[in-house]
Amino acid sequence: MKIAVIGAGYVGLVSAACFAELGHEVITVDNDLEKVNLLISGHIPIHENLLPELVHRHLGTRLHFSGDIRSAVHASDVVFITVGTPPSSNGEADLSYVEGVACELARSLNGRKVIVEKSTVPVRTCEALQHSMVLNGADRNSFTIASNPEFLREGTAVSDFLYPDRIVIGVDCNHSAEILEAIYAPLTDGSYYKREDAIPGPSDAPSRLIVTSVKSAELIKHASNAFLAMKISFINSVANVCESVGADIRQVCEGVGADTRIGPKFLVPGIGYGGSCFPKDVLAFRSVARAVGYDFELLSAVMAVNDGQKERFMEKVRKALWTLRGKRLAVLGLAFKGGTDDVRDSPALGIVRRLAEEGARVVAYDPAATERAAAQLSDLPTVTFAKSAYEACDGSDALLILTEWQEFRKLNLKLVREMLRLPLIIDGRNLLPAEEVEAAGLVYYSVGRQASLAQPAGGDNTKAFAASTSS
Repeated sequence: MKIAVIGAGYVGLVSAACFAELGHEVITVDNDLEKVNLLISGHIPIHENLLPELVHRHLGTRLHFSGDIRSAVHASDVVFITVGTPPSSNGEADLSYVEGVACELARSLNGRKVIVEKSTVPVRTCEALQHSMVLNGADRNSFTIASNPEFLREGTAVSDFLYPDRIVIGVDCNHSAEILEAIYAPLTDGSYYKREDAIPGPSDAPSRLIVTSVKSAELIKHASNAFLAMKISFINSVANVCESVGADIRQVCEGVGADTRIGPKFLVPGIGYGGSCFPKDVLAFRSVARAVGYDFELLSAVMAVNDGQKERFMEKVRKALWTLRGKRLAVLGLAFKGGTDDVRDSPALGIVRRLAEEGARVVAYDPAATERAAAQLSDLPTVTFAKSAYEACDGSDALLILTEWQEFRKLNLKLVREMLRLPLIIDGRNLLPAEEVEAAGLVYYSVGRQASLAQPAGGDNTKAFAASTSS
């Protein structure tokens, strides 16, 4: 199949590379010509596991990049729209980029095309897309509209695409259904998983295809993200109760998650969700509900809990250090989650900003997101960046963990203790085993558990400090 992908962001770039991996001929279009030229030269502008391997495998053969939407549409049978849909000031999704693509497509059609909306959009967007294309001169019989929402997690997006829980296609005609079924056939018939050069994944079972109406597909995406965000806010609320009554959230999560009706995924307490999806999608879904006369109060509560979680973490920091002014704090993690360099709506960045505004000096380290974070925090002269976790710790008063990078789980805690001025770790992601932290002579604050007191480490004053900070 000949495919055009409009938009070379996270979703577009991963989708294009994976479509090429499935054997299709793909042209990816972006209006950022600097980005296009970087991609043509083989440079990947985002941090995403396995993506460089796929792009380099297919670049110049089945995968091409261009700034010319017209020529890409002319050369394709199917056009996927993967442009951004950021939140507007009133919480609704800003669909101006989608509308801009609709105008371009209307002027570029040269035969019957299937137009597939893959960006995360509110229900009825495909209806508006069709209307806009007709208004801009497209023959209504020259195209069909379909919805194919993405369910990609940053950091594991390639694996998520090639080994999906489900593939949802929203169609209102047989032609669109047949085209999309053919595109995903290597996954749904299992033939891709039998290839010797297939990207390894968790299973070789054929992927499940779910065929719905267009409006149902659009709603599935928002409902899925809202439910996952609700699950995070729920377990954070439970964690807050655990701290007050002396229970251990790890044990509670194990017991709750063992129920097959609930499951353990996303029962992970911390400093709240962030990123480019959950915050805007929950907000947009609530706006959709309000537009049709329904007050989705549950979503308002989800957002309120998430906002409050960052403030609760700040309270932990103040409790541990008393005052922040003049303190030097090592911060590990700036991306909104591990495995990505994306800092959009990152709770870590919000906390770093609060720390700096309260007079602390922050030395931060992130394995991938430092450059993007530095651009967001450039107005804060008291925020600097280290080249390693240990460099950040050296001479700092305390260590704060704000992103769940796997390398942070492997810290040499005894070395960390030697480098820190005070024996304090405040873990916003519950990454570290409390017993090991204590054994290294450190006081450990986490989420959903009471503070752990340090074990005596030689003849220092760790025990006395631990007692004073726990009072």
